[in-house]
Amino acid sequence: MRNFGLILEGGGMRGAFTSGVLDFWMEKELDFDDIYAVSAGACQACSYLCRQPGRGLRVWADYVRDPRFCSVRSLVTTGDLFGAKLNYDLVPRVYDPLDNETFHRRNANFQVVVTDIRTGRPEYMRIGDMFGDIAAVRASASLPLISRSVKIGSGKYLDGGLSDSIPIRKSIADGHARNVLVLTQARDYRKQPNKALPAMRVRYARYPGLVDCIARRHDAYNETLDFIESEVRAGRAFVLRPDVKPEVGRIEKDPKKLRHLHDVGYAVAAREHGALMSFLSGT
Repeated sequence: MRNFGLILEGGGMRGAFTSGVLDFWMEKELDFDDIYAVSAGACQACSYLCRQPGRGLRVWADYVRDPRFCSVRSLVTTGDLFGAKLNYDLVPRVYDPLDNETFHRRNANFQVVVTDIRTGRPEYMRIGDMFGDIAAVRASASLPLISRSVKIGSGKYLDGGLSDSIPIRKSIADGHARNVLVLTQARDYRKQPNKALPAMRVRYARYPGLVDCIARRHDAYNETLDFIESEVRAGRAFVLRPDVKPEVGRIEKDPKKLRHLHDVGYAVAAREHGALMSFLSGT
């Protein structure tokens, strides 16, 4: 589906909602080729772009209780709460491999948002190969305080959601006047100031641009939500989101809750499919 941008928000394990939406779309063979994704949204986009229904949920629900996936032990021993070796090497290459050949045949414009820790500004990295560029996906999902920064080229990066949580403006700047968004919070959600900001000021004292970005993040996020609503009213955006606050935290260890939220996403996508197709056809 060219000429439309698809924006996938992050939200940690709330990305199980996104996996349900994308699984429904794969069943319907609904392909978006211009995707702008952040953090968990970037992780889920990988399975979608490789046309592997069920994989997005599977690699979370099957491994979430493995200490190599997410644990204090991993944080202490590696510096990453979400283990990089399992999540960005063993799972995508060995245990539940991404279909890189299918991804290449798609020839999609897949961009993930990362935050440059030196400036606190977003960068949009094009994924041209699921294995060769996996570091950018990892960087996009590397939460501050509980992840190491990821070195790519001469830069160091953290979670893209810090600087551009919902990159609709990037999609518009790239020429997509109409956009579809999958958000992971209910409509009445508004982000509050980060309670961990004092700890971040200490941890990232060498990077004042990053600290300033984190301090302003809630205002930027809420302003983007207002902008999205104006785009919806103008008929230029279509949004899918949970109807109520998800009972899944950013760091969730219960596979039953993840499967349930996936099913919620699938049901929302099914319910809104007719309206979405009308939006895409311009009717």
